[in-house]
Amino acid sequence: MVISRYKRIGKYDWIAIPLIPYLYAVTKPENIPVHADSEIVASLRDQYRRENLQELAPDDPSGQAPGGNWVQLVGSAYIRTSFAYEIETTAQQDDELIRWLNSRPNRALYKVLSRNCADFVRDIVNFYYPKAVSRSIVADFGITTPKRVAKSIAKYSRRHPDLEFVSLVIPQVPGTIRRSRPVRGLVESVLKAKKYVIPLAVFQPYVAGAFAGAYLVGGRFQPGKRAVIFNLDVTVESLLTGGERHAYRSNLD
Repeated sequence: MVISRYKRIGKYDWIAIPLIPYLYAVTKPENIPVHADSEIVASLRDQYRRENLQELAPDDPSGQAPGGNWVQLVGSAYIRTSFAYEIETTAQQDDELIRWLNSRPNRALYKVLSRNCADFVRDIVNFYYPKAVSRSIVADFGITTPKRVAKSIAKYSRRHPDLEFVSLVIPQVPGTIRRSRPVRGLVESVLKAKKYVIPLAVFQPYVAGAFAGAYLVGGRFQPGKRAVIFNLDVTVESLLTGGERHAYRSNLD
């Protein structure tokens, strides 16, 4: 089960959705396509929405799929490579987390600087392991970012080798959809973007140097290091040929 926070989805602060639909927009592993394009993904998402998410994302006036962020709940693995971290918990802790989440009003309170999706993950991890995840003033200007959360979890696991910990990489499904970019923190995003760092280096070299120092001090982290490839036991011997993709599209239509 995936519990996530996204902005403007049914006026909820968080929503739970099964793992396979969240990643692949289908309910069974054998239905995951081995090659996908934007039309296939849109079709799979809409089919799952019509069957399971009408309350959150009802049809628009013309009867078609509505716009909005509901698409973030289904088919994540088609648009990006993701990294996941498995931490040790007990059944009692899991039950307490469910009670804790259900005891609070579940209404939209998303704030990009102080209550974003990474803040939600930080709260969940800290519920299990207090103070395990913190914000970074140096690398992210005090804003919680996904990369900072991942780095904190990995660092906590090194300090507590007695706890079970596994890092996973969930590959982006092969296809014609643009490949996802590396995960970056705020300072790193500025430092590694030519449109930002070159003007800074020319007109404000001291500022550019400060960004570089902040990255070296607190921004370096490789989320895929020593990660295990996530596998649902779906065997794919080779990519589809052009004819096979055409047949698949025809069957989908």
